[in-house]
Amino acid sequence: MKKALLAVLVALFISPAAFADNWGATVKLGMGENDPKTLNDGFNNGFASKDLTEGDEFFGLEGLYEHNLTDNDKVGVRLGIDFYGENELETRSQILNLKEDATENTYAIPLTVYYKRDNGIKNWSFFAGAGITYIHSELEYEAENLMGIDKEEFTLSKSKVFPHVMAGAEYRFSQLFALGLEAKYNFSAKTEKDYEGLNVVVSDRSGLSGAVTARFYF
Repeated sequence: MKKALLAVLVALFISPAAFADNWGATVKLGMGENDPKTLNDGFNNGFASKDLTEGDEFFGLEGLYEHNLTDNDKVGVRLGIDFYGENELETRSQILNLKEDATENTYAIPLTVYYKRDNGIKNWSFFAGAGITYIHSELEYEAENLMGIDKEEFTLSKSKVFPHVMAGAEYRFSQLFALGLEAKYNFSAKTEKDYEGLNVVVSDRSGLSGAVTARFYF
């Protein structure tokens, strides 16, 4: 699944047909639901000070093609890649003579089919659709005593595919450029993995997100 989605994404950007009408590329910045449950729960260390940094933001790139049904109605397909903000936990315990560091990194590849009401240049256009997302999360953990010896470390990674729905609007400033807003809801985007008999939540990006988009048409 991962290789197939990446192949389609590459084709959208490098295909010779990408210079035909109704093709486009998008840059987006947004924020969304983020539940770093494993990091919030800590690592069974009740004696430590805890500093948790949550990465609710994401940065995305996207390629798209829109097919004309009528002068104003279109059906489109989008494929992109989203890089989520990093979740990072640092704990320090003088009592246990221990320091811990854990970092979660996640990216997603959403594929969306949508309907668009295109009202032309100098107007707002509206769209809504649904699709599937491939998500990959990696959690890196490292612990050592405060003297810098007796180090323990491990890495967990997990991938899955889940459904999403999206809707939004854009203002078309010219034939080539539009700015917009869009919202998306991820269903069941939690990635979990067993580690030494424990169920570890590697990442959970389920729920609502919103983004500002800059879209370029070719």
